[in-house]
Amino acid sequence: MQSVCVTLTPLSAFATPLKGDTLFGQLCWSIHNRLGEAHLNRCLEGYANNQPFAVISDAFPEGYLPLPKLPSCFYSLPEGDDRKAIKKLAWLPEAELQKPLNEWLCHAVDAKTLASSITESVAPVGAKLSSRLNTASLSEKHQQPHNTINRQTNTTGEGGFAPYSIEQEWFIPGLRWTLYILLDTARLGVEDCKKCLADIGAFGFGKDASIGMDKFQIQDFQEQLLPAQSDANACLTLAPCAPQGLGFGSRNSFYQLFTRFGRHGDIAVHQEGKPFKNPVLLAQTAAVFATNPPKSGFIGQGIGGNGELSKTLKTTVHQGYAPVIAINFNPKVSI
Repeated sequence: MQSVCVTLTPLSAFATPLKGDTLFGQLCWSIHNRLGEAHLNRCLEGYANNQPFAVISDAFPEGYLPLPKLPSCFYSLPEGDDRKAIKKLAWLPEAELQKPLNEWLCHAVDAKTLASSITESVAPVGAKLSSRLNTASLSEKHQQPHNTINRQTNTTGEGGFAPYSIEQEWFIPGLRWTLYILLDTARLGVEDCKKCLADIGAFGFGKDASIGMDKFQIQDFQEQLLPAQSDANACLTLAPCAPQGLGFGSRNSFYQLFTRFGRHGDIAVHQEGKPFKNPVLLAQTAAVFATNPPKSGFIGQGIGGNGELSKTLKTTVHQGYAPVIAINFNPKVSI
């Protein structure tokens, strides 16, 4: 599969995280709307049988990768930092990838350090950063009030007409996101993929796209190999995945579980049945699996396609695949 690196710039507040499995679902709807249902069906042939047409990573701050979710005993701990400070170190500079894995924690940065470097780079020379820019995180979350008007009374009320608030996440100015896409160009060409991804950014994605949320712009879209270490013997995942039953070595595999309560998008929300998909148990991004890195560049499995995931659309699938970075993981500690 061909590897593509995409750089994005947020254009609005976000209500839905830029996760690989969510973006894949949006890509399927974008293909459906731009290229037609028949084209989407051809793309999805064999999806649940280890033949995905596209595997999408999460979006990460440009120039950084997620720190593997490993117990601290596998790392050399930074000097002088307390335990709380160490737990906040989440982003590894991509320039440090080739260093031994047990040294990565010493090179990782927290959200505050990363935000400071971004705001300093976008501030005018000699200008003093405002308190708004000098944030302690990559984003700020705010509650946005909303209401629905009852057209019979021309006012709000109770039940479905009661005022409510939704949480919006605003990213700091200058932040750019990077994501990787593994693409089977025989089924979806690079240019078609770029156009479909641009459609997602223009219309927004996620639960509040209809009110202007979750919009982004593509800044760069180019072929680029996934980063990798030499002499690799394990995989670091760049998106949530479904590793169940794939035979990965359990002794040296580490991951955090979470349940994905998925929801249909686009016109499927309004079709008969339920807008929600059945829950799926996944391994969170930045998992480490003790398996030789595959030539395909991804691990995991496709979920659904046979009616087990949705009662609304029997052919619904969910991305249980994840792009991986090949890493050299030789733990000196056994637990």
